[in-house]
Amino acid sequence: MGAATSQVQTLAARVGSYGASLVDGSPSSRGALPVLPALGELLPGGLPRGTVAAAGGWGLLCLALAAGASAAGAWCAVAGVPQLGVAAAAGVGLDPGRMLVVPDLGAGWPQVVISLLDGCELVLLRPPDRPSAGVRRRLEASLRRCGGVLVVAGDWDGAQARLVVARQEWAGIGTGHGRLRARRVQVVADGRGAASRTRTRWLWLPGPDGSVGLADQIATTDMRDTG
Repeated sequence: MGAATSQVQTLAARVGSYGASLVDGSPSSRGALPVLPALGELLPGGLPRGTVAAAGGWGLLCLALAAGASAAGAWCAVAGVPQLGVAAAAGVGLDPGRMLVVPDLGAGWPQVVISLLDGCELVLLRPPDRPSAGVRRRLEASLRRCGGVLVVAGDWDGAQARLVVARQEWAGIGTGHGRLRARRVQVVADGRGAASRTRTRWLWLPGPDGSVGLADQIATTDMRDTG
């Protein structure tokens, strides 16, 4: 835990003045954190502060969930994802200048995440192991205290919102040749409370230009369903 904690402390110095710099009415200073327009129908009202959103597994959907808050000026952290590509994150919409990266969380990872929540409004986490009920309670208590949002790449019992990619189709293969240009996915969202009603939308993740957008529900002729 020592190296990871030291890294978090160094990163925390970068955001130490961030909370004081927020002014009333700024996109990230009150209410829920915003989401990308393409995710608006899946998460009406955005990501409520003090809550957990589970994304089923690591992928571009996780980054897309963080991109709206990042674009609005929030500091975001990505923890436990050593293979993270900063260019891919930027392509989805995250601001690299306001993104902290902790690739290796170490054995004491819950405390590292709590430290990140103290300095960032959104933390994207891939836990190194399945969190126990006690760990979940500690992190949820920190969320309520700090007013941040935890986006989990994986399962999280009691998550306020859950999103999963149910189907995916690639564009650009043609009749067995060509280059993959875009991916069209069917995302299913549900959760608790106001998010309990199941919602389903087709998204470009990524689209031909690398961004996230709404997709038509009718597949184009050069797409193949990968299940």
